[in-house]
Amino acid sequence: MPAKFPDSIELPPTADMHVHLRDGSMMRICTPYIRSGGADTAYIMPNLVPPITTVEAALAYKSRLHAIEPKVTFLMTLYLHPSLTPEIIASAARAGIAGVKAYPAGVTTNSSAGVVDWKAFYPVFGAMEQHNLVLNLHGEVPTPKPSEQAARETPVNILTAESLFLPTLHQIHTAFPRLRIVLEHCTTAAALDAVAGCGSCVAATITAHHLWITTDDVVGDVDNFCKPVAKSEHDRRALLKAAVGQYDPRLEGRIMFGSDSAPHAIDKKHVAPGQKSAAGCFTQPYTTQLVIGAVEQALADGLLEGVSEDKLIPALRAFLSENARRFYGLEGSTDTYKIILERKPGVGMMKAISKSEESDEVVSVFRGGMQTWSLRWAGMGEEIG
Repeated sequence: MPAKFPDSIELPPTADMHVHLRDGSMMRICTPYIRSGGADTAYIMPNLVPPITTVEAALAYKSRLHAIEPKVTFLMTLYLHPSLTPEIIASAARAGIAGVKAYPAGVTTNSSAGVVDWKAFYPVFGAMEQHNLVLNLHGEVPTPKPSEQAARETPVNILTAESLFLPTLHQIHTAFPRLRIVLEHCTTAAALDAVAGCGSCVAATITAHHLWITTDDVVGDVDNFCKPVAKSEHDRRALLKAAVGQYDPRLEGRIMFGSDSAPHAIDKKHVAPGQKSAAGCFTQPYTTQLVIGAVEQALADGLLEGVSEDKLIPALRAFLSENARRFYGLEGSTDTYKIILERKPGVGMMKAISKSEESDEVVSVFRGGMQTWSLRWAGMGEEIG
């Protein structure tokens, strides 16, 4: 029989494998909301200003985060940068750094110092393979100059940038077949197919917001604008099916949740005429709730006919927690705490979140004001609303 959502769902804590927390006052605004979204583990992106390119900087950043939220496990990354060497990779492995995030130059927020020539980093990739660090890929190609666009068979634009990157994924995987690679924030069926065609060392993350929106929802609504931009309804349905383990059996255990929650001050999203809105959807306070809501709505809309009731909750456990912990080799049990989600009338999403003690910054929240599931923590005598 088709799956039907219960009114209450019990899950292990979410492992959010793609998180932007920024630094300074924005960091102090956003970090406390990790557990509000049901996560006890956060994989932290290094695209600060300046980017995190040294082991010392990564560990110092981790200390700042841990001082704000000591109950969260922060997994730190380095920014793929020309200054990285195989020796730094070895040092990072000894220090417990989890991975290296690669941004093609200029594709998204704070990526100007990103990759221009992938082969130039092959010695670094070899060291990562040797020391078992994960390569996290922002899978888009940069937009070339107008003079270069004319010569291309397929022009690069905001809708084609992800698909045009996929051959690069295969090239790196072919050159380093034991290197663990994660193609981040997949937005298309083609991206899922590309990961499925790779070996078991290659995985993918899917965000909460891409389970909700398409290109039509982005046009005219800057709060839905992110990179990679949301794509077609066909692609959204592929992401939903992958999140519940129904897209391609080759992807079993390799599809993980990564919110790509990306906060921006509201005046960077709602900009003056002639300016460009910042790319990013801030979902941190409701990451797990948004996933549950998107799957629930997809079932109601008849988009997931093949999902049976007895397989639904195990599939969500795998997507939100188990697959990531297994792929990243995270030790420790998730049995100490659990999260309980409940459908309660009148529970709504905050329209904006502010502020740190020293700043008047306000952050737009994805789907602000919309109804969502409630979430509370339980275990070891602790009950947190």
